[in-house]
Amino acid sequence: MGEVSIRKPSWLKTKVPIGKQYIGVRDIVEKNKLHTICTSGHCPNMAECWGAGTATLMILGDICTRACKFCNVKTGRPLPADWKEPERVAESVRKMGVKHVVITSVDRDDLDDGGAEIWAMTIRQVKKLNPNTTIETLIPDFDGKKNLIQKVIDARPEVISHNLETVRRITPIIRSKARYELSLDVLDYIVKSGIRSKTGVMVGLGETATEVLEVMDDVRKIGVEVFTIGQYLQPTKHHLAVKEFIAPEQFAEYRMEGIRKGFRHIESGPLVRSSYHAERHIK
Repeated sequence: MGEVSIRKPSWLKTKVPIGKQYIGVRDIVEKNKLHTICTSGHCPNMAECWGAGTATLMILGDICTRACKFCNVKTGRPLPADWKEPERVAESVRKMGVKHVVITSVDRDDLDDGGAEIWAMTIRQVKKLNPNTTIETLIPDFDGKKNLIQKVIDARPEVISHNLETVRRITPIIRSKARYELSLDVLDYIVKSGIRSKTGVMVGLGETATEVLEVMDDVRKIGVEVFTIGQYLQPTKHHLAVKEFIAPEQFAEYRMEGIRKGFRHIESGPLVRSSYHAERHIK
């Protein structure tokens, strides 16, 4: 993997998490024994999102069965699934008082259903306790099993997202099990369900601009509506090193290309992450 060999540019500076709202969200997460990708993934937007009273909640524990080279979530043998988790998540969303919530999860290849049943229970419980709250789900690939993806679809979140993470060529290098074509197949199934579809990639991993545009074409071809592009940041010295820090001007060009290609909504910027401004993706 190696150490970061290039200096982080000024446009990647983020705010220190402060404020009453930030503290309130943090306390709710901690008291209810919830996991968030905000902390596990060292998200650079945590101050902004938590300060606005929103967070991306991560279900099915905080230990992933996969070991992708870009991800800071712990990998190993997860604890047994917690069937009370859906209620805790729903109650926490109620206490946060948010209008929109993003739910994601670790990969659970150890479970027969990949955690699909708890996914469905969580969505339904959040809707039951929070009828005015809209939901985005950022799901794993479930090994491409349509019956498992259908469980999430049947729970009817407003948005279902599944990230490609990178361009076709680099996928085998950074993703431990997931395949580019399989992820496209998952997205195609989501699109055909009629629920708003979304995906995203990181840049700065050695891809070319042409390859990024090819990803856009691949997902537009199947009808994906929302696309996000953000800068990859190396979580630790044990992870894949950043190959390049992409300039804001290039992100702006990607955004314009995405608009020209027909995406309903596109977020493109150095600090953009999959759930950044997620509330805008349902409008």
